[in-house]
Amino acid sequence: MPIEMDRAAFEALVDTALDQIPDELASLVHNVVVLVEDEPPEDEPDDLLGLYDGVALTERDASWTVQLPDRIFVFRNPLLDLCDSHEQLVEEVRITVVHEIAHHFGIDDRRLHELGYG
Repeated sequence: MPIEMDRAAFEALVDTALDQIPDELASLVHNVVVLVEDEPPEDEPDDLLGLYDGVALTERDASWTVQLPDRIFVFRNPLLDLCDSHEQLVEEVRITVVHEIAHHFGIDDRRLHELGYG
């Protein structure tokens, strides 16, 4: 049975997951905003947990100029639907945040699955 959690409490879980990112990595993340949305966009699967929208650092070259910030979305309802306990939700939010930040660094889904962040 999915668990229930209001938006403020869920956003606090996302903040905690961000706080747990090692300083060495966090210091390399620039011009990125993390947003909580209830549902994924209509053109994405209903069970999508997170989404990175931006240009990975590995794809930027000398011609790249800073534009709007890259965006990381964490989708509340699919994560709540996936989880059966508060502990599982905390872990899934952490994995989702790390997964999407890894995309910012150019790490693809295949490698993330190998590392346990699928």
